[in-house]
Amino acid sequence: MLRLLSLELQKLLLNRTSKILIFISFILPFFVILLSSLKINVFGFFTLELGELGIFNFPVIWHLTTFFASQFKFFFAIVVVSMIGNEYSNKTIKQNLIDGLSKKEFILSKFYTIIFFSIVSTLLIGMISLSIGMYYSSYTEFSLIIRETNFLLAYLVKLIGFFSLCLFFGMLAKRSAFALAFIFILFILEWILFALMTWKINMDIAEKIQNFFPLKSMYNLIEQPIQRIAMTKIPDKTAIVYDYAVHWYEITIVLGWTALFIFLSYRLLKIRDL
Repeated sequence: MLRLLSLELQKLLLNRTSKILIFISFILPFFVILLSSLKINVFGFFTLELGELGIFNFPVIWHLTTFFASQFKFFFAIVVVSMIGNEYSNKTIKQNLIDGLSKKEFILSKFYTIIFFSIVSTLLIGMISLSIGMYYSSYTEFSLIIRETNFLLAYLVKLIGFFSLCLFFGMLAKRSAFALAFIFILFILEWILFALMTWKINMDIAEKIQNFFPLKSMYNLIEQPIQRIAMTKIPDKTAIVYDYAVHWYEITIVLGWTALFIFLSYRLLKIRDL
């Protein structure tokens, strides 16, 4: 595993564009810190400081930071599809196989790289969240600090799942731009299918089926935290209650898609004439 990971990291770090995109991918989560220090002047009457509103209290901060950090995943998605696009455009994929790398090892090297960067990103956002929480949170009991750290697991699974999808589309399209276009097309198709199911069946069944779609299942891992924050500020919360928890079956669905995307990537490479 370490040999395959080292091989792939060398390729990425020798590519200037990849190095820049990787650097941006790891820098962007730090914007969450800027969010915590943001001050909003309300028409000159008073200044609203987000850090003083209690939204960075434990344990809600794990939910808040992982949700916003996950919006920056598209930068590393470009790196993932570029990994494949460059292999085909530079003919290095054929050379690697000639040099003794099996097709299985080739796919695994990409997958190990995805896991590596996903873990690094998760550790980074975990340290950022802990630092902000320790500074702003009114609650510093150990039980509250570690409560809901399962959002970090959901964040990790979400990244691995999404980047595995990018890997599959990269293998399918062989070109970075086309692979990214396929992701956008998949997003549109999911909503078209949902609309058709809503029209033909009913809303409840359509929503249950939609939760098994690739992109929707990944989104479900970390629901938006806005309603949750509102629930802490509004006395009558019954009208806005929603399920924001991380569920084991949602993680299982995404892991299932991840395994399928890796398997399909391998099958594509195995049957394709290089």
